[in-house]
Amino acid sequence: MTSPRIDTDIDTELQGHQHGHSHGHGPAAPVSRHLRKVIAAVLIPFATAVVVGLVALWPGGAPAHERTGVGFDRQTRQAKVVRVDMVNCKDVNAVQVPVGQEAAPPTDDDRGSCRKATVEVTSGPDRGRTFVEIVQPDAPRQLREGQGVIVSYAPDAPRDLQYSVTDVARKFPMTLLAGIFALVVVAVGRMRGVLALVALAVSFAVLTLFILPAVLQGSNPLLVAVVGASAIMLIALYMCHGPSARTSVAVIGTLASLLLIGLLGSLFIGWASLSGNTDDNTGLIHGLYPHIDMSGLLLAGVIIGSLGVLDDVTVTQTSAVWELHRANPSMGVRGLYRAGIRIGRDHIASVVNTLVLAYAGAALPLLLLFSIAQSSVGTVANSELVAEEIVRTLVGSIGLVASVPVTTVLAALVVSADRTELGAEAGASAPVRAGKGRRRRTRA
Repeated sequence: MTSPRIDTDIDTELQGHQHGHSHGHGPAAPVSRHLRKVIAAVLIPFATAVVVGLVALWPGGAPAHERTGVGFDRQTRQAKVVRVDMVNCKDVNAVQVPVGQEAAPPTDDDRGSCRKATVEVTSGPDRGRTFVEIVQPDAPRQLREGQGVIVSYAPDAPRDLQYSVTDVARKFPMTLLAGIFALVVVAVGRMRGVLALVALAVSFAVLTLFILPAVLQGSNPLLVAVVGASAIMLIALYMCHGPSARTSVAVIGTLASLLLIGLLGSLFIGWASLSGNTDDNTGLIHGLYPHIDMSGLLLAGVIIGSLGVLDDVTVTQTSAVWELHRANPSMGVRGLYRAGIRIGRDHIASVVNTLVLAYAGAALPLLLLFSIAQSSVGTVANSELVAEEIVRTLVGSIGLVASVPVTTVLAALVVSADRTELGAEAGASAPVRAGKGRRRRTRA
């Protein structure tokens, strides 16, 4: 025989489990018609402006240009290594020269086994044509028979020098990895996972069909990035989470944070005199398209790079506030905000750390070079290459941190304003639970 106190505790735990289970997988709680009108009054003009911006800035394809044959601007073909022979480096005039020394004529003392690879072109008008590639023993990329490779084509060079190996073909492993990623997402996320993959495909479509060609056509990179990022945000959030008030609050919170990131980025990129033209790739872009505003392109990258993490933060905060209100419909705006911001603080700590480490990992080779040169922290931070990453990281992190209180207070205001409907929903189930508790105590 159990005591009434124990039975009451057990009944309370069961009620909490049933309450959490009944709401954990259901649709978002409705809000009042007035609030839906207020949200629509904000989002409909915004969505209309995004559509107008897409139509007005739509590029219709990237502009054509004559290839320079430098870097990524080379003509390439698919090829395959059909044979590899080991030869003496001296016999093929492939003598290894230490860095900083001038090449000397080969002597009898020069020894070394080089790879003489016969490569066959497998695509393009010269399909079936073969050429020879000499690979020195200390080369970072060694060729093997049967290996797929990417070769560059220089039509103006002598026939024997028109083709050269530039990279290894990685299509199969990359495609396989993408397939595994899609299977894992669908297996765990089910229908939500399928919608997330569709949203990801749409995001890439907006990036490749709108943002990149529009920038190349000469449109303002910042304006293009704002319109493109807004389109990606609307499509991804509503497709993955459904057209609800909860999603709309997340959209508004994301938009407010993006505006803050844009303002701060514009201020500090100009103040720090960051040109955005810091390496061979950006130099090539500026050489091919001198009309592109490289500092504006840098700011556009900051906005687009912050969007993905912002979506995660705002959706999580909005869902947390919604679930807190479902668990306790009597909580007011202040109580919901305090509880939601406690969750948000943990999220802030992990997200900011993730963002900083992601940028540091991408710039690790550059940081190693500064370490080898024994440069001071101030010298490293003052370098434009590093300063760009610092501004990118800090501006994005400020936007992420600000998105937590902004989204939390918006969600608290919206969900607490519909106390009548949610309270009725909670009250309807209360007598049944109380009755179960009384029957348990009677049996005791």
